[in-house]
Amino acid sequence: MRLLFVCLGNICRSPTAEGVLRHLAAAEAPDLQLLIDSAGTGNYHVGQPPDRRSIAAAARRGIDLSDLRARQLVREDFERFDLLLAMDRQNLADMYTLALPAQRRQAQLFLEAAGHTPELEIPDPYEGGPGDFELVLDLATQGARGLIARCRRSAATGKKLV
Repeated sequence: MRLLFVCLGNICRSPTAEGVLRHLAAAEAPDLQLLIDSAGTGNYHVGQPPDRRSIAAAARRGIDLSDLRARQLVREDFERFDLLLAMDRQNLADMYTLALPAQRRQAQLFLEAAGHTPELEIPDPYEGGPGDFELVLDLATQGARGLIARCRRSAATGKKLV
């Protein structure tokens, strides 16, 4: 199962979600074969590591984001990944403009697709403080657990994620 997390610049929310899911999948679902990546709808930070505040917040929870590098979402991602998970509605709308009509169902809101949180969007912490980065981690953890459950159901039934 191939999963891609998408936010605006690929330095805060989507690399955090990528790191959280990798961490939880390794610890709680090593039997699942997951390919996990992240990208941004914008090209603002291509090649850069995640925001230092994202790296620090994740590190406090034992999650290493330091080797990740930002990249921009490309149309080919809709062919390479089964599910493309947007952090908010604006990212989802931007993804729809890049996708072919038949590919749009692969693009979903991350937290909605995960199904285990009352929130639907992960707010952008870039202009905020430390608490905003912690909130991103909390929501990404809830969402990652929901995705693991969804992937387990998919593996057990043989049904595709989308």
